[in-house]
Amino acid sequence: MNVTIVCDVLGAPNNGTTIATLNLIRHLTDKGHQVNVVTSDTAADTNANNYVVPSLWLGRLADSILKKNGVSLAKADKCVLTDAIRDADVVHIQVPFLLGAAGTKIAKEMNKPVTASFHCQAENVTSHLGMMNFPPANHLTYKVFYRNVFRYIDKIHYPTRFIREVFEREVGPTNGEVISNGVNDSFFHIRPTEVPGEKFTILCTGRYSREKAQDSLLEAVARSAHRENIRVVLAGNGPRREHLEKLAKKLNVDCTLAFFSREELTGQIASADLYVHTALIEIEAISCMEAIAGGLVPVICDSERSATRFFALDRNNLYRKNDAEELARKIDFWYEHPLLKREYSEKYARIRAEFSQAACMDRMEQMLLDTIGEHERRVLS
Repeated sequence: MNVTIVCDVLGAPNNGTTIATLNLIRHLTDKGHQVNVVTSDTAADTNANNYVVPSLWLGRLADSILKKNGVSLAKADKCVLTDAIRDADVVHIQVPFLLGAAGTKIAKEMNKPVTASFHCQAENVTSHLGMMNFPPANHLTYKVFYRNVFRYIDKIHYPTRFIREVFEREVGPTNGEVISNGVNDSFFHIRPTEVPGEKFTILCTGRYSREKAQDSLLEAVARSAHRENIRVVLAGNGPRREHLEKLAKKLNVDCTLAFFSREELTGQIASADLYVHTALIEIEAISCMEAIAGGLVPVICDSERSATRFFALDRNNLYRKNDAEELARKIDFWYEHPLLKREYSEKYARIRAEFSQAACMDRMEQMLLDTIGEHERRVLS
């Protein structure tokens, strides 16, 4: 199978879309498929056949906003896209931006089957414009995604049932499959490590951005009855790093902010006592899945715009969004009930197998093969 993957945003592996894209590329190449990747000159090393397009310049103000948020968009170079798509058996679009839209149009003109992953919520766009909580802006964003890309797609990959339902409420029924992006096998082999005298450690993984809402964790720890014996690790990077550092200092919370490699992150999970997931907006929280796979019990923000809340076993694993007081009570509960925490960790073991990245990538591979087969049957009929 010759696959062309088109991805507007593909740089350092510090966000879910990039990580999911790299995992898919590696899986397909390991299986012996020919993979071509079209992306900008900020692309990570994909070990595939890269077709590089220039970065998109939107003007000084827009570029400063994108740079602040760690985003670099790709310019839709039609010549490069045509070269990359010409011999493809199937084209897969990762993000419904300009490069993805142009790739979709060219693939359809060349009568190629096209699939696409749904990796971008409307709020991921509108949050950069200060309109994350403005429903008309989110509605319009989904309509644009559909008009430019998804209405032409033969099969849509949805990482969660949640985001499929959100999108189909906006645009109507679609032809798609729900397939998790999965968790790397290394997270399933973590063994807890206890350090004598170490504080109770809370891990929170995610990009430092407004929609990830790490502020609520810092404010909750400041309210905790056990704050003097609690340490917070915010694993990630992003534009709000300085803000979070200043807030932790102001609240006098013992907090470490750092970006960790996969190997380092498994070590952080092994030494942590509790995982708190603060994100308000999320299609699929791979970071929460990694923590659960590693044996941690999660406390999750109960946001209606996040799929992560469905990982909660009961209310002990949830707190109301923007409610630092309730989160503080949940933290104190788990601090004071270590035996119950161990029981919940064992309960979570029953769902960990669903996160297997190898199994999920096998399903993605089969989706691509099925789409090629269905396209060939339509052509012959």
